[in-house]
Amino acid sequence: MDRRTVTKAAAVAAALALSPALTPAPARATPTPRDLVLRLPAPTGPYKIGATTLHLVDPSRNDPWEPAIGVREVMVTVLHPARTVRGYPRAPQLTEDAAELFTLLAPRIRPGLPEAGADWTATRTHAHTGAPVLPGRWPVLLYSPGGGDARTMGTSLAEELASHGWAVVTVDHPGDASEVDFPTARPGRDKVRPTVFIRPPDAEQFRTMIDTRLADIRFVLDRLEALEGPLGRALDLGRIGIYGHSAGGTAAAQTLYDAPRVAAAVNLEGHLDQADGTLFPVARYGVDRPLLLLGTDGFRSARLDRSWSAALAHPGGRVRRRQLDDADHWVFTDYASLVPGLHAAGLMTTADRVRLVGAIEPRTSVPAVRRQVRSFFGRRLPVRPAQ
Repeated sequence: MDRRTVTKAAAVAAALALSPALTPAPARATPTPRDLVLRLPAPTGPYKIGATTLHLVDPSRNDPWEPAIGVREVMVTVLHPARTVRGYPRAPQLTEDAAELFTLLAPRIRPGLPEAGADWTATRTHAHTGAPVLPGRWPVLLYSPGGGDARTMGTSLAEELASHGWAVVTVDHPGDASEVDFPTARPGRDKVRPTVFIRPPDAEQFRTMIDTRLADIRFVLDRLEALEGPLGRALDLGRIGIYGHSAGGTAAAQTLYDAPRVAAAVNLEGHLDQADGTLFPVARYGVDRPLLLLGTDGFRSARLDRSWSAALAHPGGRVRRRQLDDADHWVFTDYASLVPGLHAAGLMTTADRVRLVGAIEPRTSVPAVRRQVRSFFGRRLPVRPAQ
């Protein structure tokens, strides 16, 4: 057994140990030729996209979920307009190692997803690994995914924004994200690190999750300011926005309140209060920069309405709320197109499809979400075309 196989086995064993109720899906060494290959919708902008992945280590913090690591690490991908993509391969949505762990964990984290029948290694993005950045000054958008999701499940929207001229920095929050594939293993963790959230977080875990995300985002912003070379010179860090889904939306909104260097934020259906009802400062005190609250009718609740209404109640008109109908919570992620594909192939029930993304078709939901987010940032952080 080679080192890579040992690493995969260790990651799977760690995931199984997280919950006594978690049992493995039937083992299968490789996908079969009959497995479904899912495709992500193409971006609509004029720019080809390059992808640069960064492994960032913060020695000033320890990991809240696994203190044996001794430092806090994050993985990020920068999607940016590319000077050329000739000769640079299209990046996979999931690396082979990440896909193996995702195949095991996905039906447990998102009940209704199939245990078999989909080849998660085969989906390609529209970004090209290592393609050089197009010279210019591109405004920066950070993306924080939902609790239990990896940054890879926000690929479609990130690519859409990058194709229209933003540099989009997608951030993983290890220990929280479903799986994070690092360049190598290190003491305290395997190469592929699984989530601790097989079940929804309790109140204390939720507090830790948001605090950690806020610190991760501050750290990433600081490291971007220190980034050198053509990519560093192309990032316009005088014009920064942030968006996120669910817990990532919570973190995006609160980052807008905390960080004057962030000019605008989109909260894709994240609560603005703690589990005990205590409002985050962004909802309690309001914010002096634009904030979009974008939700669905399927996920709407008294708790969400209460915290969002608090944010909307402050004078100044800096907060706006919009709603997508016939939709549910994960319609803001790549599941918007992946889940209907799984359903059409008979790998998911209608009830599970509706529970995850709603009855809305991807031909409607994907452009609607893209349009809302793109137009919001287009007004606040307009792209200046490359000369």
